[in-house]
Amino acid sequence: MRNASPARDSSRTAVEPVRERVPGPGLGGLAYGIYSWAQFLLIGLLTLALLLILPTQRLRRALTRTSARLALALAGMRVRVHGLGSLPQPSVVVANHASYLDGVVLNAVLPTGFSFVIKREMSSVPLAGLLLRRLGAEFVDRGGRSHGVSDARRLLRRAIDGQALVFFPEGTFGPVSGLLNFHIGAFAAAARANLPVVPVAIRGTRRCLPPASYWPRPGRIEVQALSPLPALSAGPEDGDRAASLRDQARAALLVAVGEPDLARS
Repeated sequence: MRNASPARDSSRTAVEPVRERVPGPGLGGLAYGIYSWAQFLLIGLLTLALLLILPTQRLRRALTRTSARLALALAGMRVRVHGLGSLPQPSVVVANHASYLDGVVLNAVLPTGFSFVIKREMSSVPLAGLLLRRLGAEFVDRGGRSHGVSDARRLLRRAIDGQALVFFPEGTFGPVSGLLNFHIGAFAAAARANLPVVPVAIRGTRRCLPPASYWPRPGRIEVQALSPLPALSAGPEDGDRAASLRDQARAALLVAVGEPDLARS
């Protein structure tokens, strides 16, 4: 992973939402796609086999980080990072979500002390669910009210205990490029646990693996850690502070990502 200087202008004007139009892969793209999925699958299966026998979570996360870097490199997806060397720990990382590649990319570049917060549906996906459980992922329910409350309490306990967490606060992504509304959970946990929030901008994954296509493409991916947003100590104003953290993080990511604001479209 190579460092790169950020390339976004904070004065840029609003960008209009655009529905992703993905051309057919063609013969060369088809061959590349088959090769990419084959090597991703092979590395994934080998990684999972080792995860089942490695005794500690630290070793399992280090292995998965190495595997993610290898898979991306073999796929011709060049990842450049900026600002992660000064990432505060523990902290709450919040990143934009544009592709299924986002989790793989963050796993490749973030320190191994971070736990990913993932929608509960992923826990039932064959192989992926088992891999995520072995890595200590935190599963949350986006729909059910009772599960949602218990999940929020569990994440708060993790944050108070000093566990670094990674969220995709949009919760999902779609074929239209742009930033969706942010759920409040990540920011509530940060405010109550007095942990800084670090917005992380991911650029290029939408092109490398578009939401509307099964066919990956080689290309450059950039990951940029923005300025940390400090949280205040717990108190009666926690709800307001969580909303303020959410709004600040989202505004910073809108500028850094350079995609439309779908909450206003």
